[in-house]
Amino acid sequence: MEQNNAKQPGPAELQKRMDQIPDVWTKCPICGTMIYKKRFDRFKECPHCHYGFRLGAQERVSLLCDDFTPINQELQTPTQFQDSKYLAKLAQARKVTGLNEGVLTGTGTIAGHRTAVGVMDWRFIMGSLGSTTGELLARLFEFATEQELPVVIFTASGGARMQEGIHSLMQMAKVSEAVAEHSRAGLVYISYLCDPTTGGVTASFAMEGDLLLSEPHALIGFAGRRVIERTIQQVPPKDFQRAETLLKHGFLDAIVPRREMVNTLDQILAIHEGGGWNG
Repeated sequence: MEQNNAKQPGPAELQKRMDQIPDVWTKCPICGTMIYKKRFDRFKECPHCHYGFRLGAQERVSLLCDDFTPINQELQTPTQFQDSKYLAKLAQARKVTGLNEGVLTGTGTIAGHRTAVGVMDWRFIMGSLGSTTGELLARLFEFATEQELPVVIFTASGGARMQEGIHSLMQMAKVSEAVAEHSRAGLVYISYLCDPTTGGVTASFAMEGDLLLSEPHALIGFAGRRVIERTIQQVPPKDFQRAETLLKHGFLDAIVPRREMVNTLDQILAIHEGGGWNG
């Protein structure tokens, strides 16, 4: 019997071959549908359950605004945070996202309505709320108050940025105060919760909108599922902390798929501009 003396590839060679296999399929994390990536359109939604796959800030803005002008994007994390591992994470996040921080803020036109817009980017250290993230959001609300503009914020965050300690937690109060000033001026704030919105962001400005919208199946909560399980010694239901559950129990005003996003915001902003909004 003839022996096969061909040399078998080692682990490094096998990994190299694996890396060269085209990544053409993805699986919906909600319904399990396998999706051929080339069939995705710009909305990147599951064709079966309408789960919206995560978008970067620039992708979101391109779906939302007819034009967009960033503001305060020169702001960066203060130099007092000099931990080398943290600085390396910041550098990598800037490279991946093209942003100095985890939120893109500016003014844009949504279906003809001039609006102050903030979009958190989950790719920037999981959209965590750091001191500069909070400063950018607070300045956006202050600018909107001065210019008498409505505000639309798209949240996507794992919570407060632990590398900055108390400086991160302080942003919850700072942004909330700017939201309150905007509200006292009689202006509308629409909070659009994306997957995921958790931790200190949920516990502050994400849930302070005059209207709370969400994408289908977005994860929305404060503490993580594993923390809750260990605390209460129970296993929460499968739909725990999902947008549909929050809507059912009155924590959201509506679930709005991406394809309906601009049209929905157009209707809300038109009511506001027409004097039909009472805050």
